[in-house]
Amino acid sequence: MDCYLVWFLRIPVLCYLAGLVIGGDSGSLSSGQGVYNSSTTPSNLPWNTYNYCNAPHVNAKHYSLPANASHAKLVYMNAVIRHHKRSPDNLYPEENELNSVPWDCTDFTQYSYGGSGSHVFHETSIPSWHPFLSQIWNGTCDTGQLTKGGFDDATAHGKACWSINEKDIFIRTSTETRTFQVASGVLVGMDPAMAAKSFPVTTQPSPIDSIVPAYSCPAADAIRNAYQSVPAWTDHLDANADLKARLDATLGTANRSDWASWYDHFFDTFTSRTCHGHPLPCNSTGACVSEADAAKVVAIGDWEYDYIWNAAENATAYSQLTFGTSVLSLAQNFKLFRSGGDPYKLRFYVGHDGSMIRLASLLGLGKVAPLRWPALGSEIVMEVWQSKKEKFVRVIHEGTPVVGFEWILLDAFISSLESQVPASIFELCNSS
Repeated sequence: MDCYLVWFLRIPVLCYLAGLVIGGDSGSLSSGQGVYNSSTTPSNLPWNTYNYCNAPHVNAKHYSLPANASHAKLVYMNAVIRHHKRSPDNLYPEENELNSVPWDCTDFTQYSYGGSGSHVFHETSIPSWHPFLSQIWNGTCDTGQLTKGGFDDATAHGKACWSINEKDIFIRTSTETRTFQVASGVLVGMDPAMAAKSFPVTTQPSPIDSIVPAYSCPAADAIRNAYQSVPAWTDHLDANADLKARLDATLGTANRSDWASWYDHFFDTFTSRTCHGHPLPCNSTGACVSEADAAKVVAIGDWEYDYIWNAAENATAYSQLTFGTSVLSLAQNFKLFRSGGDPYKLRFYVGHDGSMIRLASLLGLGKVAPLRWPALGSEIVMEVWQSKKEKFVRVIHEGTPVVGFEWILLDAFISSLESQVPASIFELCNSS
């Protein structure tokens, strides 16, 4: 196959390098098979193996037409991805002590300038004399900063399958700089000529940004607090008390509530390091986080993400309140297309892990199989196919069509999206 709707597909150059594969019973870093130390999945594994460092995504080599599409053509698409690799978002209390390898971002220029102004860029400086140096690593990276490796992955993501006239594409990101940068990498991957062009990226004001999501919703917070206060949740914290004690002793995180309520912070700090080839942290006494304990952390992280956003009682209500506004936006897109009023052929969204897990849950992907922590570059594509008489939707997750979502009438798909948007969502969010 050498075209993806003519205006979508680019034949990719796929290159696989050997990388550490974590799986099975020998120190697995996940609840299933996965790769956690390389953006490239080893060639001896299935191409769509879970790779936390760089999720599998739609690509020409492995793309297949829907079984019902012999007389249909692809006419419209919405795609949502998570940003690619970054430095850790969370810091240990004594971060400098625990980083034997500095974080270097000098190989990736961070431009930020206004309109007709000079093309200024910023460089992060971490002075050795800074009185608060103990709280940050050595190097030239800020927290949560897209790295050169992340930008390269984003460019490869765009090159893998997307080829489209720039006038036909709409891009929406969060207000985080790394999502802008991922969008720029994807665009250049689609068309190298985009490197010399300006392109608009749409955001929403940070207090009401729906893609993160960032808007306040006390009612949703209350729902989540309730189902994280029952044995279904608290038992897993109790069962892993020995693990938590070992991590606290090594990392200095004891008595810090944000490190005790779930394993999100540990997951982030471990996987951000391993995806960039950094070792797991060791403190000044020589004590290090073991591969086995890191494996337990990411397995717990998978379980926690599925529980919070998919499996817990009232998880759907929580996801609806916190992500209903984004789902409403998607429904409006498809309705606009149905009416013939959408000027774009592709609407492309760059969000975060919280965006992807909520969307996967509300689309119903968690009914097919338990959800895992959305990998870096995680992707959900919603295609619209035009047959002789009807329009149908196919949902593709991490490059693979989702069972049960291969051929859904467009009208039914729109209705399913709208069913996940609570009526009077603002009032519900702020109700007591």
